[in-house]
Amino acid sequence: MVFSSLLFLYAFLPVCLLLYFLVPGLTGKNIVLLCASLVFYAWGEPVYVFLMLAVAALNWGFGLLLEKRPEKLWLALCVALNLASLVVFKYAGFLVENCNALFGTAFRVPQISLPIGISFYTFQSMGYIIDIYREKFPAERNFGKMLLFTSFFPQIVQGPISFYSDLSGKLYEGHDISFSNIKQGVLLITWGFFKKLVIADRLVNTVLTIPAEYEKHSGTVILITALFYAVQLYADFSGGIDISRGVSQLFGIDLAENFRRPYFSRNISEYWHRWHITLGAWLREYLFYPIAMSKLFQKFGRSLKKHFGMKISKVLPVSIASLITFIVVGIWHGAYWRYVGFGLWNGLIIMVSTLLEDKYAVWKKTLHIRDTNKLFILFQMFRTFLIVLVGYYFDIAPGFTAALKMMWLSITDFHISELADPAIFDALGVSSASLILVAIAVLALLVCSIVQECSGRTLREMICSKGFWAEAGVFLLLFWVVAIFGVYGPGTNPAEFVYMQF
Repeated sequence: MVFSSLLFLYAFLPVCLLLYFLVPGLTGKNIVLLCASLVFYAWGEPVYVFLMLAVAALNWGFGLLLEKRPEKLWLALCVALNLASLVVFKYAGFLVENCNALFGTAFRVPQISLPIGISFYTFQSMGYIIDIYREKFPAERNFGKMLLFTSFFPQIVQGPISFYSDLSGKLYEGHDISFSNIKQGVLLITWGFFKKLVIADRLVNTVLTIPAEYEKHSGTVILITALFYAVQLYADFSGGIDISRGVSQLFGIDLAENFRRPYFSRNISEYWHRWHITLGAWLREYLFYPIAMSKLFQKFGRSLKKHFGMKISKVLPVSIASLITFIVVGIWHGAYWRYVGFGLWNGLIIMVSTLLEDKYAVWKKTLHIRDTNKLFILFQMFRTFLIVLVGYYFDIAPGFTAALKMMWLSITDFHISELADPAIFDALGVSSASLILVAIAVLALLVCSIVQECSGRTLREMICSKGFWAEAGVFLLLFWVVAIFGVYGPGTNPAEFVYMQF
């Protein structure tokens, strides 16, 4: 089942809310949420729901074991079993293909469909088990609660990735349905559908078709497609997360923020603190810090200090740990070499930036550039966006080599005169009316983002502070914009969100 289906919006969700409201007691409400989560997942994944149950049972059992015997061997075994499920269902085909290519073997490439949300609930469960080993909290003794944490339906298909210490209390303490939560949840859901149906789904056809046949198009069309993808990906993913968080808010449960206006970032490191925030937080906590603080890297740092001095000994090990983390980020996104390229690009940029940080500070001082200079801030944002855009080529290209060729064409075959040629609309596969509509919607999104960035408050906070009629007015405006200009109905498929297959 998906959020944008009529079945979910007009049957499943209202019934769940009604039952949650009517059923008395904390235990009863938790049972409603658990049953709803299992039905939600099993509706589209009747077989793979057993895989999710197995993952929950595995981590629940090992959690109890590690609480009594916090040994590295048991932790390693549990993490290995979690990763094994990812390898089998997500990476088996990729590994066999590359094995055949590398060693000349002829193993049959397995054709295994990817369970929806497997990366999200597996990472979330591994975080739980690692924290048990670190003795951050006692193991959960109630399997039903552990299963609810693993399967909670608003977040299972596309995140955010929650820490057990943060989400468990919100889930288990129970909440009554309140008018305030319903108002805020509905506003966030409608805002998410505005991003998804009005902006993202008007650009998705171009993003899917142009890269598949990029050799037939000019560099101008390819560059515009990459820019479309930057808009479409953000609108789709952040819109989907808004819907997830809004649905959860209806039950009085606050999910973690996952986006904080990433295209306003002044450097690539800041971008990754604003984009897919929960994935970044998970990887920092369970991968980057353990690598950077490991005995091997500490020994490496001491060796560097002896031969190259204090600066290199501090910066280089951290930079290498960051590079490894971003390669994992790329692999997490998909079993293709282009995603390895995506992670490698981001990791190398951060690595080089860290190594040259002192030189950069000297350069700014020499040119009398202040960090508070508004023109310089805009330059930094533009520069960071270009770096991010280069990484996006690996996302949309059919392969690693194709991504490099598309970048080259975008530079060498770009003709500004094409922008004034009406034929470019045919090449892109969109009408001028659709582009104008998207431009207006993106402008509205940009203005809202600027207001939030300057005020430090969310749109919901600002709207709710104005009272009920302001909330009702904004909701009705968004509702009718989505109803009139959204992409849905016969012949369209707005149901698939970008991150559903991760």
